[in-house]
Amino acid sequence: MNSNIGSSFDDFLEEEGISAEVEAGAVKKIISYQLQDALDKEKLTKTELAQKLDTSRAAVNRLLDPDNYSVTLNTLVKAASVLGRHVSVAIR
Repeated sequence: MNSNIGSSFDDFLEEEGISAEVEAGAVKKIISYQLQDALDKEKLTKTELAQKLDTSRAAVNRLLDPDNYSVTLNTLVKAASVLGRHVSVAIR
């Protein structure tokens, strides 16, 4: 009999020891897509955003890259502010 029947995906991730990594990846993807959506709605280019953030376009590319986890909270807050948005963080 399969002991995994009825267990949740969260249980599987915990058993594999990758729950935190998968969650961090999902959060970064969501944030990246939300920032890109805001950029599109504000009709700003990556170059214009970089200028407003006083940074390079390469840094903006890293910010918008859903697979790059090295973005700081400070950078996210600044980018959100420039785009007329705010960042909310919750630990549950």
